[in-house]
Amino acid sequence: MDLFEYQARDLFAEHGVPVLEAAVAETPDQARAGAERIGGGTVVVKAQVKAGGRGKAGGVKLAHSPDEAAEKAGEILGMDIKGLTVHRVMVAQGASIEQEYYFSVLLDRSNRSYLAMASKEGGMETEQLAVERPDALAKVAVDPLVGIDEAKAREIVDAAG
Repeated sequence: MDLFEYQARDLFAEHGVPVLEAAVAETPDQARAGAERIGGGTVVVKAQVKAGGRGKAGGVKLAHSPDEAAEKAGEILGMDIKGLTVHRVMVAQGASIEQEYYFSVLLDRSNRSYLAMASKEGGMETEQLAVERPDALAKVAVDPLVGIDEAKAREIVDAAG
């Protein structure tokens, strides 16, 4: 699967994982309406492209009102991030962050399996973390015929620290 962030968020919600309120917008006016629907407080306007480093590229911005969300969406829409044009933004409810984690599942073609990667040092620098401190990024093979059951999930969490 190659998903946009909003698509992954929707899948989490469908399967009972708690997620913050969000709206997808293709125009500044839609971003304003999404921010209003969420409650009009602080929101994060996030570029929806399939690339890392969106924050560093200016594709993630805080807004403190629906009008500011529209303004930030206008700045982000049409941006080029790593050769990809931003056509959509996700306007997400703001939250206080105590701890960020990283988790992904990748296809490991060489071993014909999946590779779960997790770190308790999530955030915007995961790619850099993998290069500079690979021990901080746990890598656990996942059998595609078994998937991630409770025991495998515990193994991944334990490996991440």
